[in-house]
Amino acid sequence: MSQHFLLSARARTLSLAQVMRLTDDEAEQAFMLVRWHATDGKPICPHCECAIVWDCRKANGAPRWRCKACRKSFSITSGTSFASAKMPLRNYLAATAIFVNEVKGKSSLALSRDLGVQYKTAFVLAHKLREAMATELKGMQVGGEGKTVETDGGYFGGYIKPANHKENRRDRRLAKNQNGKRRVVVVVRERGGRTLPAVFRSEAAATSWIAARVRKDTAIMADEAPSWNELHARYEVSRIDHGQLYSTGAGVYTNGAESFFSRLRRAEVGHHHHIAGSYLVRYAQESAWREDYRRLDNGRQVQQITGLAMACRPSVDFCGYWQRAKAA
Repeated sequence: MSQHFLLSARARTLSLAQVMRLTDDEAEQAFMLVRWHATDGKPICPHCECAIVWDCRKANGAPRWRCKACRKSFSITSGTSFASAKMPLRNYLAATAIFVNEVKGKSSLALSRDLGVQYKTAFVLAHKLREAMATELKGMQVGGEGKTVETDGGYFGGYIKPANHKENRRDRRLAKNQNGKRRVVVVVRERGGRTLPAVFRSEAAATSWIAARVRKDTAIMADEAPSWNELHARYEVSRIDHGQLYSTGAGVYTNGAESFFSRLRRAEVGHHHHIAGSYLVRYAQESAWREDYRRLDNGRQVQQITGLAMACRPSVDFCGYWQRAKAA
């Protein structure tokens, strides 16, 4: 029997010990190579893209340059998700490595303890990493002629605590006994391809989104839920009744979509305990990224997420997150 990839040495190409042994100069060079890889780490002005810059770093300060064309100053993290960074760059690299090494997800409380920072800092940093992961999914389509896509839905959030006395308990599956916070994560997953999740109030509300994200001439696999009946008008759809069996010899199954939900559900139960509301889609996108790159070694995963974060503009949702909440 072949060894599982995560148990092999090929999966471990970067350790936290290696990151923490980096000097400040080595961490800076690592970030420069990621951000300005096209120029082998040579700084380019993020404001006007001028290549003529000079070093204006203060004594014992972080790296800083000034552009000859627009005369503006910038640092390694200017104009990125890590803009206005207060921690050393080595800590951001360590945070990314810790975040990646967790297969199901990393709780913000545990991350705050690992880095020695407040929970608020770890919470915002983790969500910025999830936001960077999600940039790969913007506008992405899956499927096509000869391709097979699996779709399914899973409900999260809106937990209703049962009443203490048995006679006062109600069926929490009924809409009249819910609090309206429960949402469904709908996923479309191409076999041998990418995974795309989205959040809706019901599975039926996702059909127009599926039509926009799944190309024509795609074979779709779905379960027997009536929500997917409308897909027959646009695609060749094969259905399977999970009450009877999970797969057929003809290749009709949704095991890939179920694998995604297994990862997301274990993240909810084992790490985060509560993923709902406006944050649910970010956790779903994180699980999709982890599922798609599960066969990539952790060193390249860290490099890829760092590259996505350095390519992102400063976060609109999490820039001044706690200050904005306080002002409101």
